[in-house]
Amino acid sequence: MNAGDRIHVERGAQAYEGVLLPSSTPDHLVVKLDGGYNVGIDREDATVEVVETDVYDVESAQDEEGTSTVEFDEALPTVSLISTGGTIASTVDYRTGAVTAQFDAEDVLRAVPDLAGMANYRGRVVANILSENMTPAVWQDLARAIHEEIEAGADGVVVMHGTDTMQFTASAMAFMLDTPVPIVFTGSQRSADRPSSDNVMNAVSAVAAAKSDAAEVMVCMHESESDDRCALHRGTRVRKNHTSRRDAFETVGAEPLGTVDYEAVREGEPAAAGSADEGGVTFRREHAQRGEIELALHDELETDVELVKFTPGTDASRLAALDDAAGIVVEGTGLGHVDTDWIDVIDDLTDDGTAVVMTSQCLDGRVCDRVYDTGRDLLAAGVVEGEDMLPGTAKVKLMWALANTSDVADTMSEPLAGEIQSQSRPWT
Repeated sequence: MNAGDRIHVERGAQAYEGVLLPSSTPDHLVVKLDGGYNVGIDREDATVEVVETDVYDVESAQDEEGTSTVEFDEALPTVSLISTGGTIASTVDYRTGAVTAQFDAEDVLRAVPDLAGMANYRGRVVANILSENMTPAVWQDLARAIHEEIEAGADGVVVMHGTDTMQFTASAMAFMLDTPVPIVFTGSQRSADRPSSDNVMNAVSAVAAAKSDAAEVMVCMHESESDDRCALHRGTRVRKNHTSRRDAFETVGAEPLGTVDYEAVREGEPAAAGSADEGGVTFRREHAQRGEIELALHDELETDVELVKFTPGTDASRLAALDDAAGIVVEGTGLGHVDTDWIDVIDDLTDDGTAVVMTSQCLDGRVCDRVYDTGRDLLAAGVVEGEDMLPGTAKVKLMWALANTSDVADTMSEPLAGEIQSQSRPWT
């Protein structure tokens, strides 16, 4: 009896039938019932019958380095599934009742049988953490792993990641990798044991996007609360805007790059002749094309960078305490302003070699420190305008720029991966 087998369990007066899942404890069976719920059953005094073996028909082999392959059809493209943990790779620990990150890439395939037949898969686990524990060191490990997978022939990469810090990791990959193929981040707001889980649709849509012609770092998550389409967000322009809704992610300042029609992907509908639709994947905006640039890795990061949010009454001494930082990103008000007491401190910081970049707390629009006296004084103090970059993206970019470029100010002012838009304008 193995995970993936369909089993019939009787214990006392109760009977259950479903697919056996991996369990966090040898004392319990975890069974996914046909209704979608998972149930934990005490093995003691339980009678178990195997109804069907390996109902998901997932065969895998793992090498000494932890990379595994799951093949279905040699004619299909190869998609590398890289797991970092998070809710999409989580299950319920029936010992504690809590959701825990413990699935590897093969478990994701077993949990999402709809992935079968879409591609040949290579599975790899880079980390097994919830996303609040993500670090720049893991970003570097992930960038190197993605580089290796593409170098080994992957036609696309899907990264399973926790949603809380996904936008930061996606930004990091956009700066650290020049990619000729799609790199698609996905996750889930609700764990796989819940019937309302978004893990299946997000994973299937992400694989479809990984087969597309958009050689960008993207985030693929529910477009709405319905199970109809996923949105494809550019990795440097996306933000998680809700704690728990399935459509929590939004592209800031523009519409998403595209969408994935879930039903069209599941039914294998062909692309319409002469259209931008690629079998359920439709792009609305210009994007880098598959094979357009050569694969390259730029994985150095300066980790001594801080993100500081200005609020009324925040004492300038708190900024002065960061005098040893290599870089500081400030979330200013409106067009990029702070209390005038901060200006002399910023002047001292930049004189001592600390790069200071100004962004805005506003969700839309761009920084412009040439309108008011405060802004002009900030520019004179050496502040670099962050244009319309999201503050979190600006921090990641500054970490990268300090480690990889000689002119940080010019680098921060120029768009590298779609993080800066040419215009800030309303859109619908």
